[in-house]
Amino acid sequence: MVEEVKLLKTWSSPFGLRPIWVLKLKCIQYESIDEDLSNKSALLLQLNPIYKKIPILVYNGKPISESLVILEYLDQTWTQNPIMPQHPLEKARQRFWAKFNDEKLLPSIWSVFTKEGKQREESMEELVENLKLAEEELQGKRFFRGDKIGVADLAFGWLANLMSVFEQVTGFKVIDGKFLLLSTWI
Repeated sequence: MVEEVKLLKTWSSPFGLRPIWVLKLKCIQYESIDEDLSNKSALLLQLNPIYKKIPILVYNGKPISESLVILEYLDQTWTQNPIMPQHPLEKARQRFWAKFNDEKLLPSIWSVFTKEGKQREESMEELVENLKLAEEELQGKRFFRGDKIGVADLAFGWLANLMSVFEQVTGFKVIDGKFLLLSTWI
């Protein structure tokens, strides 16, 4: 049976980049379908009727939604170049840091980007604190997983891809010189 793998994504979403990176790490051939989120396609709405957002992985006609769920599915389906460690404690740590990124770090950077005045200053303080925590987690390690790329690295991957854009647009230099381990990781 020929495997059919499709990925619905958009160029601007850090969530859509995650499955792309795993598909490439695992050398999985796939069809890329770019979505216009301001005019969602019938296919996107059919495949993800609950959240109506990307990314969506379609494997042999079956849709899988939510980027971190997709990553775990890919890792369990294609076992070459694993992105999750075998040990349950290490798996839990990878999930924790991926969740930290999605629920703490990303919202704090979005607040800096969208707020003004005093609210922006407060958001910037929260962002710096969140980056300090991520920096501490990297102590003595090349990647969040240690010596191999893991789910947490993929969740934080937007830093390498989009942070420079953020810094250019806002005029804030967030990482440069302040977070040496994150700079090295990037």
